[in-house]
Amino acid sequence: MTPPQTLAEKLVAQAAGQAAVHAGAIVTARVDLAMMHDSGGPRRVAPILERLGVGVWDPARVVVVTDHFTPAGDAESARILDLTRRWVAANKIAHFYDMRGICHVVVPEHGHLRPGLFAVGGDSHSPTGGAFGCFMFGVGATEMAGVLATGEIWLRVPETIRIEWNGTLSAGVAAKDVMLALCAALGMDGGDYQAIEYAGSMIDMSPMEERMTLCNMAAELGAQVGLIAPDATTAQYLERAGAMVGGDLAVWRSDPDATVRARHVFDAATLAPQVAAPHSPANAGSVADIDRVTVDQCYIGACTGAKLGDLRMAAAVLKGRRVARGVRLLVAPASLEALNRAAADGTLATLTEAGAILLPSGCNACGGYGVGVLAENEVCIASTARNFKGRMGAASARVYLGSPYTVAAAAVAGRIVDPRDFLRPPPAAQGKGGAGVRPNQQKALER
Repeated sequence: MTPPQTLAEKLVAQAAGQAAVHAGAIVTARVDLAMMHDSGGPRRVAPILERLGVGVWDPARVVVVTDHFTPAGDAESARILDLTRRWVAANKIAHFYDMRGICHVVVPEHGHLRPGLFAVGGDSHSPTGGAFGCFMFGVGATEMAGVLATGEIWLRVPETIRIEWNGTLSAGVAAKDVMLALCAALGMDGGDYQAIEYAGSMIDMSPMEERMTLCNMAAELGAQVGLIAPDATTAQYLERAGAMVGGDLAVWRSDPDATVRARHVFDAATLAPQVAAPHSPANAGSVADIDRVTVDQCYIGACTGAKLGDLRMAAAVLKGRRVARGVRLLVAPASLEALNRAAADGTLATLTEAGAILLPSGCNACGGYGVGVLAENEVCIASTARNFKGRMGAASARVYLGSPYTVAAAAVAGRIVDPRDFLRPPPAAQGKGGAGVRPNQQKALER
């Protein structure tokens, strides 16, 4: 009789070809999908494979995305992109997305992630894939080269930390706020390289893009993977993406009596918008605790904070308002699909009419690449996942983290404020040239 299993154990067991596995066991797993980008991909793994004298085990199971150095802003970036394109062609990689957006968003948009898969990605935010009920984690270039050569990888079966969020989030509060609150409560090593499984009524009601944010930032908790059991919401997303979703999704759910390392329960209704102060996501607390910090730049971007749903959050705040004088609002959609859909439904027009500056789809300033990086001593609030010192530019710059709601509200006010005050319609008399703050808000800001 098969013992009770967590979702993580079930996924690893299938990949290892075993009926069941237990936490702590070391197994060899077959890889269903290997994902790489231009920064840590071909330029790193190609020399290793050449020294080994081997090729790619299965080009149909490899996905390559250019997102870090796109578009090329200098000769070195162009060289890296050229190398990536030539390697993809030489190795007949079946799935190559060149300048289509950020890998963690582009890959699911094209239906590559499905419940039951075992996948690896050459990036620390690869746990995003767990939102689709697959076991996906980040690896370095050496491990990725081993996967490309053999189609397998060894791992220690992780224990599971179950995090339950019940109730309903208030208007102006999003999955990003949930993750910043968890970083503050559990710490950056709270996941202890284990599996974090999100559950609860709030999770059940969350759209896929919000689930992606939760699993993406499992990396900030120090987890190996973030997981959410697939359901009808998962199936609907994947069907729109052209993926075949077969079998009983209920199979990919933790057994009720499976052993977990820890269980944390939170009430979503009590959560206020969160802001993380420099220089760690763990420096998070209620937006009310931030002393109305004046900002130079507001950045809506990254795999965590610029999906279509994120852009719509920002637009809900910005509609009918203007970015404050002296403040830059930069928007880098996470993918071309998100950009196109935002253009079609009017979201993009709302952002640009408010004064947002549109950047190319890609990683950009999130990791200090391309456009949007910060000068000495500048202050920024961003929808990105990390605010480590020097990550977005000058080491003296200070980066705060918030949801797209909070970033957009700061752009209007010129300083960090509670976004919930901006989710009511602006007064009809508001002028086009103003900062977009209602009179009662302006008085509050001046006090």
